Amino acid sequence: MRRALTAVLVAGTLTGPAAAPAQAQEYRYWSFWNGGGKDGSWAYATQGPATLRPADGAVEGFRFTVGADSAAAGKPRAAADFDAVCGRTPAKDGRKRIGVVLDFGTAADAPGGERPPKARTACAQVPEDASAGEALAAVARPLRYDSHALLCGIAGYPESGCADQVKDPDRGSGSGSRSSSAGSGDGNTHKADDAHGAGGGPSAGLLGGGAAVLVLGAAAGWQARRRRG
Repeated sequence: MRRALTAVLVAGTLTGPAAAPAQAQEYRYWSFWNGGGKDGSWAYATQGPATLRPADGAVEGFRFTVGADSAAAGKPRAAADFDAVCGRTPAKDGRKRIGVVLDFGTAADAPGGERPPKARTACAQVPEDASAGEALAAVARPLRYDSHALLCGIAGYPESGCADQVKDPDRGSGSGSRSSSAGSGDGNTHKADDAHGAGGGPSAGLLGGGAAVLVLGAAAGWQARRRRG
């Protein structure tokens, strides 16, 4: 199961909301979102940050959340507003500006003993061919990865764990659809950063749908039994 989950997370290729079965297993993880246009809305990413190469003027969002599928994943609570994030960062030849929105989630979704930092935004000015993962690395170090190059922590949060299963599905108000409409009044700050996106470890895809993870795990088990047979 862990191997199947890691494969999906690193690939970052699952697209769209997955229909979760009743009482589907929930995971605690960093979800990845694309800015949806001038209205400041968010759309669940259809590519992982390692493969997505946004154009100048794009806004990418990361939200620490708990959910069983992409439909229940909590969206960043700040708007996807490029001007608000990068308006003070002048354009430069040969580089592009990517707005990065970091939402560290709610206290209810935090791992035991940890408190989520305040949400913040940053303008990553990176080479024109940089990926979304490289833009993230430019403004949100330290990033933490597991042995499979899976992105586990952003800006040092959380301190440990990586796409862990949530043991208590009734842990509290949580994120997902229950809090995705919450306001963004948790002290967002504007930060312009001209660092290059190189380094900071590999950029890995994020969870696309818990239900699909379960399906892939079952398929992997069936294929293993077939090979043994």
